[in-house]
Amino acid sequence: MDTPVWSLALRRKLGALSVDEQRIVQSLEKLIQDGHAQIMGVIRQELLSGMKRELDFKKLRDYLRAFDEPGIEARDYEEAARMNNQCRAHGIAGSGVDFLICSVAHHRKWQIFTTDRDFDGYTKLLPIELYVNW
Repeated sequence: MDTPVWSLALRRKLGALSVDEQRIVQSLEKLIQDGHAQIMGVIRQELLSGMKRELDFKKLRDYLRAFDEPGIEARDYEEAARMNNQCRAHGIAGSGVDFLICSVAHHRKWQIFTTDRDFDGYTKLLPIELYVNW
């Protein structure tokens, strides 16, 4: 799961979401219930960053602690760099975090659940699969 998906579910009020955003949140809830949701440490950090109130920070932190993190290995970082280089060589730019998500998902044969359209471009060159059941 990418940060925008988690953020919709955990940092926004349900009433403020569009119909499409509500469907995304419902899909995430189903994945969590089925035990298929994963969160990487860097996404955990992004979600917790910018919390204005300490109480909100602690509440979100404690909720996120229920999710195990995949162990990220040196090969994941190396593959992320290779993927970044491959995309840049073809005029597709992205963030280091995006390519780390791609690498971790690829090595574990996971789909990536994101609303970030940058990943559509990555799929043209990288062996990744997006979760589209929302």
